This record gives sequence, structure tokens and C-alpha cells, in this order.
Amino acid sequence: METRIIDGRKVAEQIKAEVTEELQELSKKNLVPGLAAVLVGDDPGSQLYVRMKARTSKELGMHSEAIELPGETTTEELLQVIDRLNQADEIDAILVQLPLPDHIDEDQILLAVRPDKDVDGFHPLNVRNLVTGKVGLAPCTPLGIMYLLKSEGIELKGLEAVVVGRSNIVGKPMAFLLLHQHATVTLCHSRTRDLPAVCRRADILVAAVGQPALITRDYLKEGVVVIDVGINRVESVEEGVRLFGKNSKRIGRIEERGYTLVGDVHPRDPLGVAKAVTPVPFGVGPLTIAHLMKSTVMACRLRKR
Repeated sequence: METRIIDGRKVAEQIKAEVTEELQELSKKNLVPGLAAVLVGDDPGSQLYVRMKARTSKELGMHSEAIELPGETTTEELLQVIDRLNQADEIDAILVQLPLPDHIDEDQILLAVRPDKDVDGFHPLNVRNLVTGKVGLAPCTPLGIMYLLKSEGIELKGLEAVVVGRSNIVGKPMAFLLLHQHATVTLCHSRTRDLPAVCRRADILVAAVGQPALITRDYLKEGVVVIDVGINRVESVEEGVRLFGKNSKRIGRIEERGYTLVGDVHPRDPLGVAKAVTPVPFGVGPLTIAHLMKSTVMACRLRKR
């Protein structure tokens, strides 16, 4: 079987094109959606991610704020920032970059974000909407994956979907979104018995467990669609050769910059078995930021309709 590699960048551009059309409609009503991304600490990866979100929203013509706070920021100080953003009429969507430093009460911070501005969908009211299938804000990565599956022409009704990983930001919401589209869903985790056998039932396999190259050929049935959410660093040339092969360009990247990225799915094992697979990078990653833009527009519409 020939395995098609799904380019998440192209799908992300489709999402952004839709956002552009929606922004043009909103501009006729003098509405400009606003996004605020809040980061505590100086983690380089998180800094880059927050700045990419802010840059993308500005490029599309939205109001955007990237708020970077020092690592010693207290829970009380962060709550003050959240309170200001809650009250700011020009801000429709608030995103707090996770994880927060250990000394900050994460639950308290996420509860403090107004539900109608909670673009990550973590507030209990938004979780309730997600579980019950009502319109509301939900985590952007699962929403982006659902958009991808639709753009691929995959009719989920009656299919068996297996989600590996039960995080609040990907695994659990992914399972509910698939369920609402009438897929039969199994949510797996570290204590799932005979995980390969469970995964081999999947017509749609979503890997979001945070373990590099966990999903190998033994986990896949013929014709499965594989969605790889994992982003893991490979820093050893020896490990890179094992995963990508000694002639891969990835080996050069490890030698040049000290690492390359691999997903939760072995990069070579789905080839010839899966019907389609998302690569790492340039698979699910671009969808998350693109759908964040779409969710910001949705938050604006819900707040100011």
C-alpha cells in the first residue's frame, strides 16, 4: 500500500484562508478579534511558540498581545494579569502557555480565565460543553485534527478510533470530538493491557502520549490513518540512525544543531501499511496555531453577537 504523507502546512493554510474571510465579515461590523498569549518563564520553546501565535494573529489582521512574565512571577501576580485581560474589551481570547512553573497554582489560574475568553477550553464550563456536544471553546490541537480529518474526506461515522494518551489538552478532548462524530472510540493509557492489540483495531489512530517512536508497525493494521501529535527531541546520532536510517537528512540536523524531532509514531514503520500519516514536524503542529486563530474568531463572535 502506498502511504500518503499529509502536509499539515497546507491544511493550516486552508484554515487561515477561512479565518481571513471571517475577519473580512467581522470588519464590516467594526469588530477586530483580539488574542492575548501569556507566558511565565524563559523556556525557549515556549517563547518561540507564544511569539509564533502572536505573529500569526497579527499577520491575519487581529489584535494581538504576547505577555512574557519572569519565572519568579507569583500566582497572585499572574491572577492580576488575567483579571486585566478578562476586563479588556479588545481581548476576546486568552491563552496561558502551559506548563506553568511549579510554584504557581495552575488550577487557580485556569479557573480565573473567563469561560468566554478561554480559548484553550480548560474552564469547567467549556469542558461541560465539550462533553455534552454543545457549541463552545475547546483545545485547539484536537479541533485542528478534526478539521484535518474532514479535509481528507474521512467519514468518521462507524469507524473505530483509538487515542493513545489521556491528557486534558489532547487525548480526552480528542476522544469526545471523535465520539460526537459517531466514531467508536477507545482511549488508551499507560495501563492499557496489550496496547498493540488495541491499536490494531483502529481505523483512525491518534498518538498523543509523549513517548518517542512508541507506535511501531506492530501497532498498525492495513489501511489505518495515523495522526501523530508527539513532538520529541532526538539528540543522539545513534538513535537517529535507528529511527531514520543512516542516510537520512535528519542525521545531519542532529550533528548541526544537536537534535531533531520525532513523533510518538516510528517515522518509517507506517510506510506501506498506513493509508495516510501526519509527519513530524509539519503535520499536526501547524494545525494547532491555525485553529487557535479560528477559535479566536469564534470567541469574538460568541462574545459580541
